[in-house]
Amino acid sequence: MGSELYDTEQDRVVWGLSDSRWLLRAWTLPGGLDRLHVTPEEREGRLGRIRARRLLRVPAWSPVLRGVEPYGALVRTVTRSAASPDAVLEFPYDWRLPVAVNARLLAGAARAHLERWRRHPAHTAARRHRVDEREGRLVFVAHSMGGLLTLAALRDGPDADLARDTRGVLTLGTPFRGAVAAAVILNSGRGAPVPLPHGRLRRLAATMPGLHDLLPSFTCLGEGADARKPTPSDIVALGGDEELARRSRELHERLAAHPLPGHRAVIGVSQPTAQSLELRQGVVVPHELSYRHHGDGGLMRHENGAPRRFDVGGDGTVHKESAALTRSSVPFALQHGSLAKGEAALEAVTSFLEEDEHLGPPQAAARLGLQVPDFVAPGKRWTLRVHGADGPAGLDCVVEKVAEESAPGGAFRVRAALYGDDEDDRSGGGSGDALAARVAVPSEGLYRVSLDSGDGAPLSQLVLAGADGPPAEAEA
Repeated sequence: MGSELYDTEQDRVVWGLSDSRWLLRAWTLPGGLDRLHVTPEEREGRLGRIRARRLLRVPAWSPVLRGVEPYGALVRTVTRSAASPDAVLEFPYDWRLPVAVNARLLAGAARAHLERWRRHPAHTAARRHRVDEREGRLVFVAHSMGGLLTLAALRDGPDADLARDTRGVLTLGTPFRGAVAAAVILNSGRGAPVPLPHGRLRRLAATMPGLHDLLPSFTCLGEGADARKPTPSDIVALGGDEELARRSRELHERLAAHPLPGHRAVIGVSQPTAQSLELRQGVVVPHELSYRHHGDGGLMRHENGAPRRFDVGGDGTVHKESAALTRSSVPFALQHGSLAKGEAALEAVTSFLEEDEHLGPPQAAARLGLQVPDFVAPGKRWTLRVHGADGPAGLDCVVEKVAEESAPGGAFRVRAALYGDDEDDRSGGGSGDALAARVAVPSEGLYRVSLDSGDGAPLSQLVLAGADGPPAEAEA
């Protein structure tokens, strides 16, 4: 969801406006998301109704995925490391569509850009400072789904020489093996009562090939004493489209075990992340635990035969082992939506572009996790939680309203008082390292929760406040 989408028929932006009132209308009013639904004509390849105009310039939000931060800081970081601004090409794409479709477009855009850059005077000047005066090659920097597009463009694209002309690929939080969160999205609104936007998200996602391409392709579906990969029939049972699920499985099978040239993965860690699931009467029950296999492919099991599960963490959306792909990865305790914005992650981007080694954060750096609701009601108290902290000392937690063109920042900003959270301990599963804070925001809109420990890698997460938020927590 990282590109602004423009409706060519209605001559208006349908995703990526800076006004949070637009977000609230989209997610709470009937028909608010209708223009984003993928039509039968679009599924058949007749495109053009929706156009991706540019990368996000403002924060965006959706249930389950919560916030996607804008890419301005990433683009500026990349541009500073380039020989010329003309060496940098942004590639917005219609994220509703299949990865394969967008990968072909990316391959064509990358080839045209490389040929154009090699004819540029700045390229000629830059070659004089390179070993052997070698020609420029491509470097891809991709966040989330963009990494899958890059892999498909280099593996499946129409340009067989594109991989050879690529010096390296840096991915940030890419779900190479899919994400359980995508299954949760397709199932949102079923079962227990949930906030209103979740049902709208499910109906939108069911039409989207792009969302189906993010479905988990690894062993994550638990069935009693066994576990397996989800099948297209399973996807139908949880609310997806069988044909789109089948095409997604074929895509992941084609891309599996194909390395990216010069790949380095920046991955989010330490955030509570869905890693496996159960399907109970059509309702997805996600778990923050992963299955693992022995060298012979068999599941790791306890002495009683039950599958063993491990919490490998992730960025809140993509679990670590799906984003890593190879062992050449740089971990940061960051949320998925802000992986392309965090200062420490941007330093890793710079090091990669300038061909330096980057070993990630200091070994003693805190590995904090931040957990917030995705949708809340104005004036009603809700709880945010911090994991991995010995205590509140040295932590600065702030909740503030996101600045908008129609409502500049500073309208609301409050420090959240953190205290020891024993909720998990009361249920028998606490680790003793959790903190919590009770917060209320005064009005509808988009808010950012920031947690800074002073380690150079602050955490942040977006939360939308609207009139149809979940029931307020009981007052203490």
